Amino acid sequence: MILNNYQKYFSQSGFSSKVLSLAKRAGGKLLYPAFVLYTAYKSNEVSIKDKAIIIGALGYFILPKDLISDFLPIIGFTDDFAVLTLAIRSLKKSITPKIKEAARQSLNKLIG
Repeated sequence: MILNNYQKYFSQSGFSSKVLSLAKRAGGKLLYPAFVLYTAYKSNEVSIKDKAIIIGALGYFILPKDLISDFLPIIGFTDDFAVLTLAIRSLKKSITPKIKEAARQSLNKLIG
C-alpha cells in the first residue's frame, strides 16, 4: 500500500505540531479525521496491522510537501482529507464509536 511510504514521517510530536499549526486555518472538518486516526493509533483495541495504515496516513498528513502543497489556500488540504478519509474507511471495523467520541472530545478541547 502506498501509505507505507509515509510511515517514516509520522511521530507524535509531528502530529501535535501539525494540528496546532492547522487548528485555526483548517478547522474541525479536516482535523476530525486526523484525530480519529490518532485516537485509534493510541487505542489498545486496534491491531498492529491497522496501526501501520494509520501511521502511513498520519505521516502523509504531517508531511508539508505532498501531492497538493498544504501552503495553497483552500485546496492545499484536499489530498490530506482524502487520504485520512480513505484510511478511516479501510479501517471501519476498528474505528469504534468510542474512538470517534474520544476524538471529537479531544478536538473540541483544542478548537472549542
